[in-house]
Amino acid sequence: MGTLGEVERNGTPKAGITEDLGVLRFITAGSVDDGKSTLIGRLLHDTKAIFEDQLAAVSRASSKRGQGEMDLSLLTDGLEAEREQGITIDVAYRYFATPKRKFIIADTPGHEQYTRNMITGGSTADVAIILVDARKGVLTQTRRHTYIAHLLGIRHVIVAINKMDLVGFDQKVFEQIRTDFLAFATDLAIHDLRFIPMSALRGDMVVDRGDGLPWYEGDTLLSVLEGLNVVDETDALPARFPVQLVVRPGTNTDFRGYAGRLESGVIRVGDDVVALPSGRRTTVKEIVFLEQRLPLAVAGDSVTIVLADEIDISRGDVICAVAGEPRTAKSVEARICWMATDAPNAAGRFLLKHTSRTVKAKLSKINDRMDINTFERLPSPSTLAMNDIAHVSISLAQPIFTDPYDVNRATGSFILIDETTNQTVAAGMIE
Repeated sequence: MGTLGEVERNGTPKAGITEDLGVLRFITAGSVDDGKSTLIGRLLHDTKAIFEDQLAAVSRASSKRGQGEMDLSLLTDGLEAEREQGITIDVAYRYFATPKRKFIIADTPGHEQYTRNMITGGSTADVAIILVDARKGVLTQTRRHTYIAHLLGIRHVIVAINKMDLVGFDQKVFEQIRTDFLAFATDLAIHDLRFIPMSALRGDMVVDRGDGLPWYEGDTLLSVLEGLNVVDETDALPARFPVQLVVRPGTNTDFRGYAGRLESGVIRVGDDVVALPSGRRTTVKEIVFLEQRLPLAVAGDSVTIVLADEIDISRGDVICAVAGEPRTAKSVEARICWMATDAPNAAGRFLLKHTSRTVKAKLSKINDRMDINTFERLPSPSTLAMNDIAHVSISLAQPIFTDPYDVNRATGSFILIDETTNQTVAAGMIE
């Protein structure tokens, strides 16, 4: 299977380009006042991704707060309540680009009560940057956010040991924090774990190396982010195309296509595919994007697929590769993060939204709850509170077509919705 780095949409090799690393999505997480928003502000400022009027507004806001220097954290703390309290409350998304790639940043809150916001921000992230204040070392929130990043299937974790300027850029402080972090994180078996000392306030080791950390020979944070290759990880999976809409342009045409987003893998014209739940096999006749015919689609592409045979397909069905079909399930075992302020209702009845399919579901059993501080599983809890992480059993009124979350994040994840209030009450990862 070719990847986007090997072929363009017209099927010809990219002239003079051997690799396209694509868009990188990353989150920043850590305890309160570890410098997450300042770090993002530094990235935006030093990559010249800020307009002059934005800089002027931040400069004025900094002056009003009595700060002599410009407070770069204000570039992401957009809510008035955040600025007044000096903390991040909501997930703030920012975008920037360098000559090498484009980035989408999610700045997540550090407060424990906003843990659910980190789940939201990290659900689509390729990389997690866990910030640690060099003065404070590894804290409970450090452990919590690292575990959640691991739970969300984020394969690349960068531990940014920030505020090194406040400890005299002492290498021994960096090494001790690294040792303390590995003491609990080694058992998580994170695929790619890196440590970078830095000062987001001064800019050392963020975009530029600076002059405060000559003993550190590794790459700057931006260099690491620019070099990570996450495109192939999704392209290499079996094709999964949840149908969002059946496309029939009008009564005077025989065109019938299926619109959706290819969540994983690569689909080419002529490929053998299977439609679920019917199990009918056929081939791909056309791939259409904005009235253009394409030879292929790769993970992340939103396209319309035309099949060679007429098959009864509707929203929520899945077109997938014949080899390695997903599991058809009417019950699942899953790890969930409870997001609602109220405990689960006594009947345990919800709507489960999985890709483009929504089915009625029953929370049949809460098997255990994770103690986020010790990583111990506490068996058979009576109920759940907001931000609790638990292992549950869920039965479904209709089947869904799923892969384990650690294999395919798109088809292994779901949300639970309260039928009465229409509120999203939990995010889940299927085992």
